[in-house]
Amino acid sequence: MALEEYKRKRRFEETPEPPPKVEKKSGNRFVVQKHEATRLHYDFRLELDGVLKSWAVPKGPSLDPSDKRLAMQVEDHPVSYFDFEGNIPEGNYGAGSVMVWDVGTWQPLSPVAVDGKYVPGSEAEARQMLAKGDLKFRLNGKRLKGDFALVKMRSRRPGSKGTEWLMIKKHDEHVVEGYDANDIDESVLSGKSMDEIAGDEGARKWKSSRPASRGKLKAAWLADAVARLDQKKKLQKQQKPAEPAKHSEKNKTENALMLESGDSAARFNSPKKSRNNSKSTAISAYSAENDPAVSLEAESCAGSPVKSPIPSAIHPMLAESVDEPFDGKDWLFEIKWDGYRAVTFIENGKVRLVSRNQNDLTPRYPELKDLPKFIKAKQAVLDGEVVALDPDGRSSFSLMQQRTGFRLGGRRAATNADVAVLYYAFDLLYLDGYDWRHVPLEERKRKLASILSIGDSLRYSDHYEEQGKALFKIAREKGLEGILAKRRNSCYEQRRTRDWLKIKIRHEIECVVGGYTDPEGSRAHFGSLVLGLYDDTDHLLHVGQVGSGFDQKLLGDIWKQLKKLEAKKNPFFGEVEALRETHWVKPELVAGIEYAEWTGGTGSGKIADTGPKLRAPVFLGLRDDKEPKDCRLDQVGITS
Repeated sequence: MALEEYKRKRRFEETPEPPPKVEKKSGNRFVVQKHEATRLHYDFRLELDGVLKSWAVPKGPSLDPSDKRLAMQVEDHPVSYFDFEGNIPEGNYGAGSVMVWDVGTWQPLSPVAVDGKYVPGSEAEARQMLAKGDLKFRLNGKRLKGDFALVKMRSRRPGSKGTEWLMIKKHDEHVVEGYDANDIDESVLSGKSMDEIAGDEGARKWKSSRPASRGKLKAAWLADAVARLDQKKKLQKQQKPAEPAKHSEKNKTENALMLESGDSAARFNSPKKSRNNSKSTAISAYSAENDPAVSLEAESCAGSPVKSPIPSAIHPMLAESVDEPFDGKDWLFEIKWDGYRAVTFIENGKVRLVSRNQNDLTPRYPELKDLPKFIKAKQAVLDGEVVALDPDGRSSFSLMQQRTGFRLGGRRAATNADVAVLYYAFDLLYLDGYDWRHVPLEERKRKLASILSIGDSLRYSDHYEEQGKALFKIAREKGLEGILAKRRNSCYEQRRTRDWLKIKIRHEIECVVGGYTDPEGSRAHFGSLVLGLYDDTDHLLHVGQVGSGFDQKLLGDIWKQLKKLEAKKNPFFGEVEALRETHWVKPELVAGIEYAEWTGGTGSGKIADTGPKLRAPVFLGLRDDKEPKDCRLDQVGITS
């Protein structure tokens, strides 16, 4: 059924959107709907075959041919969606305000030009062009006019569903250089602005049963999941028996570290050997009792804002790593956004973004120049993360790499300006003449939420109280990087501290070993193993190298097996670029690998350069129960 995906994603008893219905007769209309959901974007829809073929355009359509707009193809919508304008309630797919930004008619253009000009085509040609991934058409709308093309990108981005297109304006008399759809905030249907459609600015904010100071969870999937946790927690409290009397100061301390699930603090006090023996600041299990630097009852940060000039530089507060999620009444839990850390300085309407290494990031992200518009302050310093979100509102490090360019074999790839970014603010350090770093975290976040007006480029990173395990479970289910645990009474310190903890989600996979690199420094035998997975044509594709997770004995044992399998021929399909010299082996060994996520981008154009790569891989061991040919890309949801 053409609208099956549209139907699956919606609960029509809760949303005002029209139900799925395929029309028997097609028209030739188009509509552009401005949609403030997880982030502001524009939905471009063409009427064809009884439905609205739909694309989400993050920056909006443009009348400037130099603007090649990213357009993510989404599920077909019913024709009755054509004039839908209003509010989709939080907790529903696509929650937010919808405006009818433009309407009109469209006409397919024949792919065969006549005398160098495009001429009207047929619906049959439109279907063929859609299937081919190169649809040319002419618009006659109230705002969009002239010839356009939708061109499907041949992306090999990890996790890509093949839905990336580019919307491009052709050169004609309707060209407008520097055109920006965001300059127009008025419905062609009702004449209302987005705020007027929403009722007021606050109408688009998530409403929960928790205190308003908690701020906002903008992603509908996260808001819905946290709301369910709230309800579950209420039921648990109603059913929880009365706590036994506490007989001593020692018991008070122990009870302060008790987990709501019934696990005791002793669970955190048992050291656990890490798989990775590299020199790292990560700790395998949080143990305040075994750490003389951190007492069982953490010192309270009970300061007030201090009058002070705005600081010229701030080194971000960093979190220690722990292996397992936990619950705790003294902690606030946040989603870990997978992007680039940035401290933001706001002064007199101007913004300056600084990386954790004190590099100026401001020129790199021009779309964040309007951040001061959404912050109710003349001077402010915020801590947060620059992220690129996928269509479901999840931060994607792979998209960030595509946006900024990333190092592959020691080189930087081309940047992709069509990947939009925004800023997730999670801490307030300075505000209008006062330093807030010695104010407890919970109060800093409450104040931060009160001065932010959520806009195109800014989001507030909310927190959840006490139940870290439940939030970690949500993060795992939604494919996120992990969560952060922060002491609710902690000060902001310009160093790494156990008052902030990060709990990353790791994945496991089996890969074929196709080679190894030379060692470096005092390391013996080899530097890293070169890994691959087979595609659907049985080509072994390079997916990265793993150099961590080995001790000296393991290096020696594996080295003996590698020497027996040495080969002169590269077993991978295409070249493999590595920082050190690579030696080939017959692809007969299978390695168990733990990793954070898949990344990818475009390199020199060879298959090996453009394919997906493992991020932060760690060696777990060799698997003699797996056949190399069973290690395939399609088993992890990636197609070649």
